[in-house]
Amino acid sequence: MSIILGIDIGGSTTKIVGLQSGGSVIAMHRVSAQDPITSLYGAMGNFLFTNGLELGDVSRIALTGVGASYVEGDIYGIATEKVEEFTAVGVGGLYLSGQERAVVVSMGTGTAFIWAEKGAPVRHLCGSGVGGGTLAGLCSRLCGASQYKQIVKLAGDGDVSRIDLTVGDLTRNSHPSLPLDITAANFGSVADDATPADFAAGVVNMVLQSIGTTAVMACRACGCETVVLTGFMSSLPQARSCCDLFTRLHGVDFIIPDNATHATSIGAALSI
Repeated sequence: MSIILGIDIGGSTTKIVGLQSGGSVIAMHRVSAQDPITSLYGAMGNFLFTNGLELGDVSRIALTGVGASYVEGDIYGIATEKVEEFTAVGVGGLYLSGQERAVVVSMGTGTAFIWAEKGAPVRHLCGSGVGGGTLAGLCSRLCGASQYKQIVKLAGDGDVSRIDLTVGDLTRNSHPSLPLDITAANFGSVADDATPADFAAGVVNMVLQSIGTTAVMACRACGCETVVLTGFMSSLPQARSCCDLFTRLHGVDFIIPDNATHATSIGAALSI
């Protein structure tokens, strides 16, 4: 068997995917570790053991992500290449979504906005410091939850209307581009008795809306109407409804493909 491993070594998690020579996905895994080298070898060992594979089954390894800079040379004597992270994001986003061209958004600790078009070089458009790190940091202070699963559960019980100010709170007159139910100011109307769940819902809403707004502007700059969301925050339950809102407001199609959290590792494997 000839397998290509794509490994995305992030700041807190490492994602690994195995592709057959034809490009079909064998399996995907993720592990958590603070040290990139420990994370890398832990992910490889977990992947091989779980799927009944041996090192001899692996023909090439593609590394990407911030932690890839700590790795030098081949791994276990297997030909190892490094793939620039933005390239991996763009290639993986198009592959998973089936699109020919799109603004691909990588929603990690921070957020990157990538222009990807088949047959053309991937281009980094811009980035934002608003992302998963923002979500964890604010929720830790405001509602005592910093772990992703805790935040998701807490936000699901919250009421964002007790946190945000809407256009309807300011005026009775709607506008085609400003419906009364959309946000006028995140955290602009915090209720005196707002609960930790309400605060969590408000933070999730603010982060997703900030990312969505920048994605729309990136589309306008590129003359495109398609956004592909990737990264672990694309799995937030509120992501779909937020995307639907931006589609309604701006006519931009937001796609959250299956396996979006593994787009970068898949893109790395496809790029070598």
